[in-house]
Amino acid sequence: MNPSKFQGPALSDAQWAQVQALTDALDGEQLSWLSGFLAGVVHGRKPGQGLLAAASPVAAHPAAAAVPAASASGQSRRMTVLFGTETGNSAAVARTLAERLGERGFDVQLADMADFKPKQLGEAQDLLIVASTYGDGDPPQPAVSFFEFLEGRKAPRLEGSRYAVLALGDSTYEQFCAAGRRLDERLAGLGAESLLPRVDCDVDYEDAASNWIDALLEKLGPDADAGQAQPVSGPAQYDGPGPAAPAGSHDKRNPFRARVLENIVLTGRGSSKEVRHVELSLEGSGLRHEPGDALGLLPRNDPALVQALLDQAGVPRDAAVALKGRDLAIGQALTAELDIVNVTPRFLEQWARLAESEQLKDLSQPANAHERAAFSHTHHIIDVMRKYPVKGVDAAALIAALRPLQPRLYSIASSAAALPGEVHLTIAKVDYELFGEPRQGVMSGFVAGHGRPDAEIPVYVQPSLHFRLPADDAPILMIGAGTGVAPYRAFLQEREARGAAGRSWLFFGERRFRTDFLYQTEWQGWLKDGVLDRMDVAFSRDAAHGAEKTYVWHRLQERGYEVYDWLEQGAHVYVCGDAAQMAPDVHRTLAEIVVRHGGRDIDDAHAYLRDMQQAHRYQRDVY
Repeated sequence: MNPSKFQGPALSDAQWAQVQALTDALDGEQLSWLSGFLAGVVHGRKPGQGLLAAASPVAAHPAAAAVPAASASGQSRRMTVLFGTETGNSAAVARTLAERLGERGFDVQLADMADFKPKQLGEAQDLLIVASTYGDGDPPQPAVSFFEFLEGRKAPRLEGSRYAVLALGDSTYEQFCAAGRRLDERLAGLGAESLLPRVDCDVDYEDAASNWIDALLEKLGPDADAGQAQPVSGPAQYDGPGPAAPAGSHDKRNPFRARVLENIVLTGRGSSKEVRHVELSLEGSGLRHEPGDALGLLPRNDPALVQALLDQAGVPRDAAVALKGRDLAIGQALTAELDIVNVTPRFLEQWARLAESEQLKDLSQPANAHERAAFSHTHHIIDVMRKYPVKGVDAAALIAALRPLQPRLYSIASSAAALPGEVHLTIAKVDYELFGEPRQGVMSGFVAGHGRPDAEIPVYVQPSLHFRLPADDAPILMIGAGTGVAPYRAFLQEREARGAAGRSWLFFGERRFRTDFLYQTEWQGWLKDGVLDRMDVAFSRDAAHGAEKTYVWHRLQERGYEVYDWLEQGAHVYVCGDAAQMAPDVHRTLAEIVVRHGGRDIDDAHAYLRDMQQAHRYQRDVY
């Protein structure tokens, strides 16, 4: 062997002799191992440091050391970025993480938990997870199957895998970030190694998520291919179901001021609720939307409530405060920037200090999460301020523990193909009483009171992740209650505009036929024209005195044979409405239909529905 041909300028003659002596003494398998060993330690070696010292896990303090991204073979470990999401927030954070990893040369796969196959879990090397919690502790609906597998007996051992979890949630719930906590605990229980402690984020998650990504990238250190940007595999560009970048140049940080075209009450005189049909102009916005998408509306707080808070705290409306690097009057901040309704743990801690209240201090303790959640759900911020009064509060102290005012998402009730340049919404006004005072929903109250024609409302499009129309020839079975019927109006407008041949069947439920049959004449028109093939309705409060109330799942039971026939013929099922009662009852009824008319036992029936979910043939949009 000619040393000059192989040793290069980096090796002296003595070093080359040592290398040659070592390699001559090793067999092929040992040489292969040594090649990977050398590649794996070269990134961490300091000048003058021995190779074994560089490779030692105790060469540096574990908390400060970067974790090599190369395996023993010298190949880059694959980073699997998983997200579980209901509204798209976790998907957006996961996409940002995947893109930043790709820019640094990592081999990255981006995947939705709804589409992640069980066998892939055992093959994962590094799992970087962003997961939202739905409601009070549940996983997002599309991710339920993933959670069931991971927490079940068939989940694989994960020794040799590493993971990190970012949890998104709402601190007003007792089970704050419970879905992320479950993932963290289960992955550790399966033997995976934690890269970073879990971070739990409230609804204002952006800064915490950004810091978590930065910390994770620092922990991972340089990749074997650092400096060579790598493409992200998986749904990095979204043409179908999955997270999409906001259409157009407007998002929740830069909303479009949409002009109100129409704002009418849909429910009839004597109805127990007020439901509005709102039409907005998107002309000049560049915003695009598809059936199944939602529109984000940025609310403004009730001026009377803003003044009540200021009066209770003894703070003048024009007192200057700093918010997100801007100086503005506190009246403006409380009106358009901050949540002044929901009692969060952060607010309780702050007000406990200001009011010097032992009761509030006790509620703020982690051990009292149940009592704190019950208190928060029965009190607004103004109620706490009145119950534990503090006069002469500093303006900065008043806003210090208030969360940013969050957008509200509403299913779009129109098709851009049928009605270009505008978007329709179906909004139920939320009215109730608390401590003897009438209260209303922040956004629905704003729309009802201030959404007059030509008024402007800041909006953006929130693309749907798991609520999409199938091919034009596929049958669709739509199940909705109340305002949950909104996306189905968009579905039928779209199918009519495209001349779709697929059959359609609508199950609709509300309180009373005479006052609450939303969009009645439109459904009847589509039935007449053949755009809608079948429609079954249930009006729960039209039942005779003493008779059992009828809901949409009762209609499903009555039509069970035909429903199962549609399922067997490839129908796509959609459920939109209340998550607490309607959606679980519909799911249970569908399983019973599969048992009764499909000749399966209940376990097989649930597996049948899970398979439909995996194939995107069973989609839910619940709230």
